Amino acid sequence: MKEHIIQVDKSLCIGCGLCISDCPVNNIIIKEKKAVIKNQECIKCGHCEAICPKAAVTLTGFSEKTMEIAEKTTLNPRDLLIALKTRRTIRQFKNREVSLEIIQQIIEAGRVTPSAKNTQNVSYIVLGKDKGKYEEVAVKFFRKIQGFAKLWMKGAKEVTIDDNFFFKKAPIAIMVVTKDKVSGSLAASNMALMAESYGLGVLYSGFFTVVANYSKKLRRILNLKHGDHVVTTLVIGYPNVKYRRTAKKEEAVVRYL
Repeated sequence: MKEHIIQVDKSLCIGCGLCISDCPVNNIIIKEKKAVIKNQECIKCGHCEAICPKAAVTLTGFSEKTMEIAEKTTLNPRDLLIALKTRRTIRQFKNREVSLEIIQQIIEAGRVTPSAKNTQNVSYIVLGKDKGKYEEVAVKFFRKIQGFAKLWMKGAKEVTIDDNFFFKKAPIAIMVVTKDKVSGSLAASNMALMAESYGLGVLYSGFFTVVANYSKKLRRILNLKHGDHVVTTLVIGYPNVKYRRTAKKEEAVVRYL
């Protein structure tokens, strides 16, 4: 990551203390009625910059500019819940490309997802037109281990491993890579929602993810380094199937204490 410095423009600071009350690591104090950063060894979450009413705080080193929040940004709860209930895992895809602009927006949804301690250590590998060569390696590997996989992977016993087993002829797949499984999973979830907002279907390819973490050959040609953990792989494309109703789910197990 690049070096980032927190700067306070004292000519703009009014000493309101909002940045102090919102700083998760108590890294700001008021001195002579102005905000002062105690040290630069914080998590650089940017809350001080985001909350300042006078834009007196700046976090340097980013190419991205901040965006003013002028309007209500909450989603309609009913619409959101309907979207969540009606989404389905897609395994049938149309022969239609996904534009680069949409792919970039999907990755953007992952990029802005919160990460543990603001590490921002999630990266992405987009498999496009050449994804067939990676799928071929993965298929060969999985065919070899299928007998063993049957012992610990639910569903592995009955599956037929054809040449399109992992990507289902979808136009793209995006691998989510990070050492932090929670941060990667959160990013993937937001990415899936963004993809679906464009009318795309998504399959979480757990089988390909397993191969990507255990096949030395696949990891080598993907240039995955030691410690790079593939959290999940999102297979994405336009659905070639239409569902007419929601699927039933078990009741939530909840304890109110």
